[in-house]
Amino acid sequence: QVQLVESGGGLVQAGGSLRLSCAASGRTFSSYILGWFRQAPGKERQFVASIRWSGGSTDYADSVKGRFTISRDNAENTVYLQMNSLKPEDTAVYYCAARVIITRSYSYWGQGTQVTVSS
Repeated sequence: QVQLVESGGGLVQAGGSLRLSCAASGRTFSSYILGWFRQAPGKERQFVASIRWSGGSTDYADSVKGRFTISRDNAENTVYLQMNSLKPEDTAVYYCAARVIITRSYSYWGQGTQVTVSS
């Protein structure tokens, strides 16, 4: 069973940085894509970034390009989201998710971690 456990959220001032971690277990992830999503109060969940475990190709939402960086550590089975130049509109619960490359939808989700950016 795939398990995804996020950590690293917190409160930060605008312009600051945070690094989120997603510890993945229960599977060999070479055929998976791992992604980060976020959901602000009253808003729909939105895609933030993703990384293909094998090869490391990445994708980003336009709203975070140039500020956020997704990466993975194969040895630790962990995916990171480095968030710089944070803005109040980045405030949300951030979720880690995983899907098999050939599928369209993410099948596995973590419990989420809160990120709050104060102005």
